[in-house]
Amino acid sequence: MTTTKTVSAKDVQELRQRTGAGMMECKRALEEATGDMERAIELLRKRGAAKAEKRVGKETREGAIGTYIHHDGKLGVLVEVDCETDFVARNPDFQALVRSIAEHIAAAAPVAVDKDAVPADRVERERRLFEEQVRESGKPQHLIDRIVSGKVEAFYKDVALMHQAWVRDDKKTIGDLVTEFSAKVGERIVVRRFTRYRIGEE
Repeated sequence: MTTTKTVSAKDVQELRQRTGAGMMECKRALEEATGDMERAIELLRKRGAAKAEKRVGKETREGAIGTYIHHDGKLGVLVEVDCETDFVARNPDFQALVRSIAEHIAAAAPVAVDKDAVPADRVERERRLFEEQVRESGKPQHLIDRIVSGKVEAFYKDVALMHQAWVRDDKKTIGDLVTEFSAKVGERIVVRRFTRYRIGEE
């Protein structure tokens, strides 16, 4: 039997502001989490991920291109974020999401949208470097592969946009941010591509 708890309107409002979920969804999540805000956030994220997963394969022919230019004019970003309908593309919250992603790219300098798109030669170079480091530390052979794999996964979190911790809230990844918004609007949201320019860099 699920234990529920009466929650305050203030807590529901706070959860809604933090996650973007609907009022009733927030109320139910808080009740199930017996008032624990962090657990309620985790419940909403899991549900959002489940909803987003069901929309994989849906066509995303609408969207917006976001821009960010640093105040000194020496750093700029273009990012394409797609959705399913023009209605969502014109939504101010969607536009804000696109701007936030552009700002994040400027600050965090990812090299690819997802880990699968990180250049293979760069991944292999990092893997060799990690392996050398682990061998030099004197770790036994049976641990080396496991340790190196862990370091490669950490590397992806540094360089792949969807796996990076959001610069405004390091408890969320950019993937979490996109999934939560997808669940909120009921459409598939895809970060299609981006370009980051800095004066003097190729």
